[in-house]
Amino acid sequence: MAPIHERSLAHPVPEFPELLGNGLRLRQWRADSDTDVDAWLRGLTDPDFRRWNTPMKPVTDLDSARDSLGTRSGTAADGTRVSFCVTDSASGAILGHLGVNDIDPFIRVARVGYWVLPEARGGRVATRALALGTRWVFDVLGLNRLELGHAVGHGASCRVAEHCGFRYEGTLRGAMFEEGRQDVFRDVHLHGRIAQDKDPEPDFPTATAAP
Repeated sequence: MAPIHERSLAHPVPEFPELLGNGLRLRQWRADSDTDVDAWLRGLTDPDFRRWNTPMKPVTDLDSARDSLGTRSGTAADGTRVSFCVTDSASGAILGHLGVNDIDPFIRVARVGYWVLPEARGGRVATRALALGTRWVFDVLGLNRLELGHAVGHGASCRVAEHCGFRYEGTLRGAMFEEGRQDVFRDVHLHGRIAQDKDPEPDFPTATAAP
């Protein structure tokens, strides 16, 4: 079987999409935008994010945030990951992030993750964004399976997954770094959704391409 990088090049992600719906606009993050870089830094240094996520390469300042966003643009180009900047469709304010990661077009599977800025919490931003992204994954990318994993104990993320029809499939032992550590591991709840699932989704409009 060919390495994922080679397989992704043979099945590129379509031109970077913008999704509209649910009061949101999902667009590409821009490493050349000071506003985007600042939001990215605030999101990845937020204490609540750090409680549940330990990045392999920490983002600690504006320079590392800009480098991180530049890297994500490259992985979008080779088809392995698509990183959406979640914004309010009316004001354009940045609300958070939705990432479709580890895209494998050969077996048609990917993983999804998300976070929301502190000031945007309480408005179902993650649920609305995940609903949009999930439809795009199945309807446009043509994938068969989308996985969602979160640290055990992260009840808010668990509820977002369930509201969007991602069924709980089990616990992965020692599958994620412990908070602030890269030498200690914790368990992960695995949720999954496949294209054929008929589980109810939030009552939001289907994702559409932005003009």
